[in-house]
Amino acid sequence: MLIDGCRKGETQSLGELYKRYAGQMFGVCYRYVGTEDTARDVMHDAFIHVFSAIKNFHSSEEEALQAWLRRIMTTESLGYLRRQKMGFQEIPIDNLPEDESPVDEADAERIPKDVLMEMVTRLPDGYRTVFNMYVFESYSHKEIGEKLGINEKSSSSQFFRAKSLLAKQIKEYLNREDR
Repeated sequence: MLIDGCRKGETQSLGELYKRYAGQMFGVCYRYVGTEDTARDVMHDAFIHVFSAIKNFHSSEEEALQAWLRRIMTTESLGYLRRQKMGFQEIPIDNLPEDESPVDEADAERIPKDVLMEMVTRLPDGYRTVFNMYVFESYSHKEIGEKLGINEKSSSSQFFRAKSLLAKQIKEYLNREDR
């Protein structure tokens, strides 16, 4: 019903689509761009794209709609980051430090989800982008490299550095909480 109404351009259906998915899609944008105001702007721009392109959406499945919306939000976020000249630091694989003490999964689960997501948003742009694409969007390093115009090894090293910085933030948080 909702998708059909949106395809017909019914204002009520488009408004309902926005209300139903804006929170979730804001989260996608926020993970990439890292600030609330910017995420809100990117999300609004992406919804304008959604509203103009939904007549070409051919599925009636809600899961397919959610996946389509996430792709548009991701694409819009990446476009924003590219326009901002997001930099990637090339890190030779030989120069990557050993991960001396990885975070225990049980420890990571002690951290509230919103705190963990905030840690992700504090990562440098390049690290955050690759981390989001690899972890949340399930892209391979090869696909990430193609989408971002970097090589596969750069994607892999960005991801490694993102994990290392997150592990450090998690350990610091847990040390503060355990006092």
